[in-house]
Amino acid sequence: MTLLHLRDLSVSLRNRPVFRDVSLSVEPGQVVGLIGPNGAGKTTLMRAALGLIPAQGNSSLAVMKPRVRARHAAWMPQNHEIAWPVTVEVLVTLGRIPHLGAGQAVGAADRAAVDRALAQMGLEALRHRTATRLSGGEQTRALIARTLAQETPLVLADEPIAGLDPAHQIATMQCFQDIAAQGKSVMVSIHDLGLAVRHCSRLILLAGGRVQADGTPEQVLTPDNLRDHFGISAHFAQTPQGPVFQPLEVVR
Repeated sequence: MTLLHLRDLSVSLRNRPVFRDVSLSVEPGQVVGLIGPNGAGKTTLMRAALGLIPAQGNSSLAVMKPRVRARHAAWMPQNHEIAWPVTVEVLVTLGRIPHLGAGQAVGAADRAAVDRALAQMGLEALRHRTATRLSGGEQTRALIARTLAQETPLVLADEPIAGLDPAHQIATMQCFQDIAAQGKSVMVSIHDLGLAVRHCSRLILLAGGRVQADGTPEQVLTPDNLRDHFGISAHFAQTPQGPVFQPLEVVR
């Protein structure tokens, strides 16, 4: 079952084309890294796919009714701001709203989903803390946990590891791999190409208003693509611990 299908999707903002004719599908079991230079339109693509902004073309998510879409795809936007002084547990429980009927109380299945999400993000000890009093990195992890508690077949996360320390960056990307291993999928926009190489099964390179490459990390992060779209050279090697990618220098 295809979890996301885009066909000839195009977006213009303030009369300026952002990207055009993007077609792609996301299947179960994938961690898809959406990569590209600043301003390439990665955030816009994810928002358009969800039907949050006007777009030309077709998105299988955008045509869904909001409640149906919320059960199919969870969305973590780039803005990691918590507006209300609720506990971490309450914040994460908000991820269960799409599964509750009108006036329905949180049940055992919902509490179990919240417990799993807190454990995945290492937040059990912080569950009764006020979310707005946490550090920026802890708040980000709480918002990721809220997204995970939604327990949807597809997760779309816009730069979720920005601002996290290295250990929690790795743990979050490993969590996404665990989700994919369950037959679900994650699409994550990411600037850290080293983590993308190690944890994403597929990369989509968006640049110049189009999808420039789509495939495995080895297929996408070629010397030509790195030079033409990122302006860098890099060292790419296979090790017993997995692939290693290290940018080396700016290429003019």
